Amino acid sequence: MHQQIASPAENELSPNNGASLSVWESVMREVARTSRAVPRSVALTIYQQALRIAHQLVGQPPPGRADDCVAALVVSHLNLAGLQAEWGDLDSAAGHLCDAHETLIQLFLDGRQDTSLQHAALRHSRETHVALLNHIRAHGPHPLVTRALGAGCLALNADHPIPH
Repeated sequence: MHQQIASPAENELSPNNGASLSVWESVMREVARTSRAVPRSVALTIYQQALRIAHQLVGQPPPGRADDCVAALVVSHLNLAGLQAEWGDLDSAAGHLCDAHETLIQLFLDGRQDTSLQHAALRHSRETHVALLNHIRAHGPHPLVTRALGAGCLALNADHPIPH
């Protein structure tokens, strides 16, 4: 019999009150506290909830918190990728790493975004770039990872920038 763990943020996130960094932090604390005691599917569900919150935060970061919101997005993707790699689901792990990196590159290149969000995306893209390289080192080449690394490098090439 498995204990049902309800995320503390489960009732706090609704279309009326939106997401906040404190809700994201609460979800992440919950999964860190319970991840060893609950089935992996429950941990996966909580990590996915954190990722949804992080996407909402990046979509509308509170004033002065763009870097924190981008960091939440990166951490959420990296945690999901780590959990899936631990399960041996390397395709899903690679997909999350690529999604994180590609999202940051798109945010950086999107001239409609606030400059603080663009700068945060560029700073954090180093972390996702390293995570992609580490994935290759640990698990061998993966076509999604190769594509994401190549596209990121091309998109950030100062001599010939291309839309990503």
